[in-house]
Amino acid sequence: MEKVQEKQMKNIEEINKASVKKILSKRKIPEFFAGDIIKVGVRIVEGKRERIQYFEGVCIAKKNRNINSSFTVRKISFGEGVERTFALYSPIVGSIKVIRSGKVRRAKLYYLRDRKGKSARISEKIKKKIGIDISEQVDENEIAKEELKKESLIDKDIVPKTELKKEKLKTEKK
Repeated sequence: MEKVQEKQMKNIEEINKASVKKILSKRKIPEFFAGDIIKVGVRIVEGKRERIQYFEGVCIAKKNRNINSSFTVRKISFGEGVERTFALYSPIVGSIKVIRSGKVRRAKLYYLRDRKGKSARISEKIKKKIGIDISEQVDENEIAKEELKKESLIDKDIVPKTELKKEKLKTEKK
């Protein structure tokens, strides 16, 4: 009996993973986290017509549960806090756009419910590129080679001597 249940669970998980892959192949979902200000395009059906209404606010929670993944967005509308929870892979969610990345140290920001005004602000995360370009790194040998080239150019009177004297004076002052 237990083995049968395990097989069924695996089948359900496989079905969920397959459906997530199918959804992701059709539309792109950006990577966002709690603390980010996001703009969610929500499809609203009014009679026969369909339109997209945008809901912009701070993502205060995100659950990663395969097909059951969801996220909660909070905004202040006319002085009143409004929270809305969306299923990540739902057809109701038309688009998600990350407007600003927030710098937070928690996964769930439920404490923002009690705050308002300046205390409810979240500082912006500044993304820095890590690593140095190899082209920017200069070896001491290359500097020495460049100096030798300059000296050989002076001997041939290609570069005026006055320019090099100015460069030497600048380096000595520093």
